Amino acid sequence: MINIISKAQIKSVNQGVAITGMGIMSAIGNSVEETLSSLVNSKSGIEKIKYLETFHKDNFVVGEVKLSNDELIKLAGIGNYNRTTMLGYLAVKEALQEASIVDIKEARTGLISSTTVAGMCHTELLYKGFFEGKNNDNFFDYHLNGVSTNNIADIFGINEFVTTINTACSSAANAMMLGARLIKNNILDRVIVGGIDPLSKFTFNGFNTLMILDNEWCKPFDENRKGLNLGEGAAFLVLESDKCVKEKNKKILARLIGYGNANDAFHQTASSPEGYGAELAMKKALTVAQISPDRIDYLNAHGTGTPNNDASEGIAMQTVFNNKVPKFSSTKAFTGHTLAAAAAVEAVISILAIQNNMIFPCLNRSEQMKNLSITPVDKLEKNVELNYVMSNSFGFGGNCSSLIFAKG
Repeated sequence: MINIISKAQIKSVNQGVAITGMGIMSAIGNSVEETLSSLVNSKSGIEKIKYLETFHKDNFVVGEVKLSNDELIKLAGIGNYNRTTMLGYLAVKEALQEASIVDIKEARTGLISSTTVAGMCHTELLYKGFFEGKNNDNFFDYHLNGVSTNNIADIFGINEFVTTINTACSSAANAMMLGARLIKNNILDRVIVGGIDPLSKFTFNGFNTLMILDNEWCKPFDENRKGLNLGEGAAFLVLESDKCVKEKNKKILARLIGYGNANDAFHQTASSPEGYGAELAMKKALTVAQISPDRIDYLNAHGTGTPNNDASEGIAMQTVFNNKVPKFSSTKAFTGHTLAAAAAVEAVISILAIQNNMIFPCLNRSEQMKNLSITPVDKLEKNVELNYVMSNSFGFGGNCSSLIFAKG
């Protein structure tokens, strides 16, 4: 049974959890180094569809990882797994390498992954043929939500604690939150946390049916925004206890000091106009971090580019920060919206911002939103002292999560 930390316990535990490694696969790079280069050079990874097999290929732009399934199999070198598992494996491998973890058994180690697409990217290729007798693969073997998590855990020999989270687009944030609580309550010494989502026809057609896709490059927080660009990818972070860090004399990339989750229960796919869920999540994160709103130096917004999200999130930000909103931007115009992986992708980006004293811009934006008094950062800002960064991730069903990272 997992002990969930209570408000009463917050003051009695270490407020920080160390982040010692991170790995990423996305449209803007197949490593942390490549990702930073794209961010610094304002190079978006959103392009016409190349790898996803869909008749919408010429009608939309997406953030694809620039590798086919065959190329991923060759790069990963772990056998014939589906796209979800291979993307996650490569991100976890990079995170473990940066954290200098060779022996997974030297400390109590867990894996918390998140996904919404799961094995759907593979099963949708087999489904029709299965019923026509053209293949013998049982698509259910690939489909279940925890398959990629279990595959990755088996490959790396992780068995102390393994679980999968699906709370839509806040999934990876909730994975990080659970990982931090497990460490704070001395249940685990370190936890690999993050998320994976490949593109699939099912999710693409679903978002298209909701009419929230932009068929051109998305423009978060622009008055004329039309919708989001879907993306794919994986990102994982290694969270470690202070004891682990001290024993191994490890370099700390940043600390996860605050987190909050709330639900405004407004609508299945829309946020409340007042941004109640987002407001509560941000306030909870600040409470756990035990810092005041004015200490936040930069906010990586959820900023999907949909009319509903950007207005709702913007109002919530103005409320939480009492109209003194810190510098903020959305980086989804770089990567696309990577769904369950988004919070982990943007956690990596937030930590890169802290490490390099940079604020990465909100691309494609040109016109001020009329119902907001705040304006995002439009161009790369350098030499900005960042001590505390907040990152927002909000999902369907009203599941809203906020994280706060601090300089290590």
